[in-house]
Amino acid sequence: MRPTLVLCAVCCLAGVTLAQVPRSVFLEEHTWTEVRDALAEGTTTVIIPTGGTEQNGPHMVLGKHNYLVRHKAGEVARRLGNALVAPVMAYVPEGDIDPPTGHMRFPGTITTPPAVFEQVLEHAARSFRQHGFHDIALLGDSGGNQASQAAVAARLNLEWADTPVRVHHLTDYYPGPGDSWLVDQGEREEDVGSHAGMHDTASFLFLDPSKLRLDEMGPHVRDDGSGVVGNPARSTAAYGERILEMQIAAAARQIERLRVSSR
Repeated sequence: MRPTLVLCAVCCLAGVTLAQVPRSVFLEEHTWTEVRDALAEGTTTVIIPTGGTEQNGPHMVLGKHNYLVRHKAGEVARRLGNALVAPVMAYVPEGDIDPPTGHMRFPGTITTPPAVFEQVLEHAARSFRQHGFHDIALLGDSGGNQASQAAVAARLNLEWADTPVRVHHLTDYYPGPGDSWLVDQGEREEDVGSHAGMHDTASFLFLDPSKLRLDEMGPHVRDDGSGVVGNPARSTAAYGERILEMQIAAAARQIERLRVSSR
């Protein structure tokens, strides 16, 4: 039996038709002809999510940023309705290798020099411009990515000033209002923390607790050897749901605004 007929049979058994299968917002899940057709239909915004592979204490997986930013970028694209999401950039600046600094002091972390990160980001943007995308949004989930994203956006926007293409470094998304909102809920700043604390832990409690080691969650302070700054044990799934919504909404609003004001 031909593959198409097999797929149709499976869909019929599941009670759906091929027409009911929603179109993915993730670029890597499309064929090239589907991307070509999406561009022709007006999907000319692409989001490049940047994450990182870094230590997040004993209670949270190394791919934290990659999992979270992919989910949030996908939700942003769905809200925009005319955007696709590029593959997550998982190799980002995380410190020096020898001697190790920053997160590179912890096994499992992968680092790249800022200049290398910027080159990859720039060439991704140039690729999308070549294909016909007009708005290229850089969605960075880690603090170490922000300066390089801003630099790449500034360089390319200067070079492309006389074209319809713009690169947007999204500043409303990260760090976003999540930490201050937690304080507004009565949480202490030292519990909210600044790395692998309540913000990201709460997000995973809502999205996917399997990315957490619940028995390893507890209060930590900077330079105590854990890699954690904060008290992830104070996190709740309800906190995570609200924080994710704030970040997603902020990014979608900023992209909508910049698609007009940047030209």
